[in-house]
Amino acid sequence: MAIKELKRYQEKAVEELILKAKLLFDKNIDKRTIVFQAPTGSGKTFMLSKYIEQIIDELEDKDLVFLWISIGKGNLHIQSYDSLKKEFQGFPEVHLLEQEYFGSKDSIDKNEVVVVNWEKLRTKDRQTGEWKNILMKDSEKWSFREVIRNTREEGKTIIMVIDESHSNATSERAKELRDEIIQPDLTIEMSATPVLREGEYNEKVVVQPNDVIEEGMIKKEIIINENIDQINDDEITSQELILEAAYKKRLQLKQLYEQEGVKVNPLVLIQLPTSEAGEDKKAFVENFLASKDISYDNHKLAVWLSEEKVNNEKELVTPNESEVEFLIFKQAIDTGWDCPRAQILVRFREIRSIVFEIQTVGRILRMPEARHYKNEILNKGYVYTNVKSIEVKKETYNPNIIKSIFVKRKEIYKPLKLRSYYRHRVDFGDITSSFYEVLEDVFCEFFDIEKNSLEFYNKNKEKLKNKINIEGLENQDEIILNKELDTKFFDQLTESKITSEQTIKAHLSQEDLHHIFEHLIKVNLGGFAPKRSIPTFKYALWRWFKKYLNINYRLNNGAIYIENIILNNADIFSKLFDKAIREYKPIKEKENKKKMEELEEWNDEWEIEETRNYNPYIYKPFDYKLSLYVSPTNKKVYLNFDSTIEKEFVELLEQKEDKILWWWQNGNEHMKSNFGIKYGNFSTFQPDFLVMLKDGRLGIFDTKASGNREENNKLKAEALQRYIEEENKKGKNLFGGLIIKEGQHFRINSKKEYFSFREKPEDWEYLDFK
Repeated sequence: MAIKELKRYQEKAVEELILKAKLLFDKNIDKRTIVFQAPTGSGKTFMLSKYIEQIIDELEDKDLVFLWISIGKGNLHIQSYDSLKKEFQGFPEVHLLEQEYFGSKDSIDKNEVVVVNWEKLRTKDRQTGEWKNILMKDSEKWSFREVIRNTREEGKTIIMVIDESHSNATSERAKELRDEIIQPDLTIEMSATPVLREGEYNEKVVVQPNDVIEEGMIKKEIIINENIDQINDDEITSQELILEAAYKKRLQLKQLYEQEGVKVNPLVLIQLPTSEAGEDKKAFVENFLASKDISYDNHKLAVWLSEEKVNNEKELVTPNESEVEFLIFKQAIDTGWDCPRAQILVRFREIRSIVFEIQTVGRILRMPEARHYKNEILNKGYVYTNVKSIEVKKETYNPNIIKSIFVKRKEIYKPLKLRSYYRHRVDFGDITSSFYEVLEDVFCEFFDIEKNSLEFYNKNKEKLKNKINIEGLENQDEIILNKELDTKFFDQLTESKITSEQTIKAHLSQEDLHHIFEHLIKVNLGGFAPKRSIPTFKYALWRWFKKYLNINYRLNNGAIYIENIILNNADIFSKLFDKAIREYKPIKEKENKKKMEELEEWNDEWEIEETRNYNPYIYKPFDYKLSLYVSPTNKKVYLNFDSTIEKEFVELLEQKEDKILWWWQNGNEHMKSNFGIKYGNFSTFQPDFLVMLKDGRLGIFDTKASGNREENNKLKAEALQRYIEEENKKGKNLFGGLIIKEGQHFRINSKKEYFSFREKPEDWEYLDFK
């Protein structure tokens, strides 16, 4: 499996974390704290692992140690440990506290990452007040408290990462453990929903949900009770209705994945009430699914309850091709549970309340392959529930994609067939997995190894020996010895190289070996972005050595052995690296050209969707008459105004009932389903409003604050006029422009060449729908 690359938003977050950490270390303050807020499914652990790797490089003058505190019930710390170990590939070293520090070590080593189970560590006996965990108790062996004290006294800098910090990190016991015992030099509180208020932390790094969605990591929308009214059965109960709807939706999703050529078996999560009714609901679910030939025996059904667990093993449930189709549970599944193929949530009503909080919705946020698909249905999650109303706590998780308000297009709408533009995917200036084969070709040619000559390891090894040294390798530093400098000539030292006839050799530390190895790659990247390219380059090397020499970088210090081979023959490998990069560049250029074509997505017959779902926290109800969209249940219009001028513009439109048939507010989320115009360098401009006049003209308008971001306004305004001109040549009947409000009057600029109102007020006509 290839090494994961940072997504664009992940790279930005890591860089910001490093910058703010360095700024805080430069300040003489206590309790330095950074809040790292990133949505569920954004890859928080992966980002922090890359932060640790890079901060070690950035702060070489500090002896850094890391405490990774995993908060939450169950074995989240084991999951964190496994993830970190996989990402670090041997450096830095990562250990579980209970395994490595069970009285045998007196301090934490430089650059070491120690993973701690917060729940077990912090517990005390209520009566005696003594720590319960043996690691915290005084004994003949080193306690964790003594290990931390010794680490501090050795002058090491402790960085503490609190994973899922919203859980219990602010309790009194937690504060005692953090502030009195650990006393970290820097704390990073990591959560989708941090609880620290402004003034309780020094810096904050935020990953925006839309950035995560744009990269395909999580679903674009969560739709609640989609089309359950289309199940025609007057006798059906509400619980049968939602389960039947979920069953049918799963079948649809499964079929659509197959059409996309994707091997994903979508999973339905069924959450039972926590009350006594839970047992009845469980029996109902089991009987309902049995009628569909879904049972525990054929492994299509699993249960995850405190008192009962069937077919719930992680290895069985989580793979994308798992045969488990439905999973029954009660309370929220353990923090950190990760099953990206989970796409549907069924939630039964609690007896005591008709309102519930969708705390479990985070379990259906992730995309199964960390990418979006052509069919938008697959890019959504689905909730089916038999309650009257739903309470979604903003701070529980990212609510921006939870869309429970349903609106429908009016019958007066006639097809527009507009040409709409959408851009996604970008190039980051990095080498990609296509480099693997290039490096393989270069290495095989140089060492005279037949490509794909598998399992001829000894023969291949002999061919390597003909050109390089691969035996008895020990990387050593040659260090200057006994060199005397005459201070009379001190000022002239910068003009000469200081050498000595005497030197001494010493073994390179693993850290130094690792850094020198990566530096050798870095200086031969030929302009490709190092942070994103080095992991891919390294994996290309690991892959070649495994394939042709059977050296596994994960086993028996294989990575160190490979690094030794390369560094002891650095002159030769440096040239091979350079050649591979030069041969890769034209391949990358072809990739980029193809990507540039993929960047653009045109829809020549774009229409306003027949229905939409809106988020209740973002879209608010209004009583406007001419809106194309309206809620079929309460006849309200739901809108999201970014500015006062947008609202005032709608109120102007509402006064023109004699001239206007309908108006529509274009979505402000970057989505293919919104109307877009290309402008600038592959950018998407989504005008605020489409307005259909009774005379058949369609107006395209974008409201702006006068004098604000005029350079960008010029690009958009001129792109809009080009679009209108081109489409009218094809028979459309379009008009429009940028709208501002000067004093009491709306003005429009429809000129081919745009000038701001301040530059050329005569170009701005009074807006009148003649």
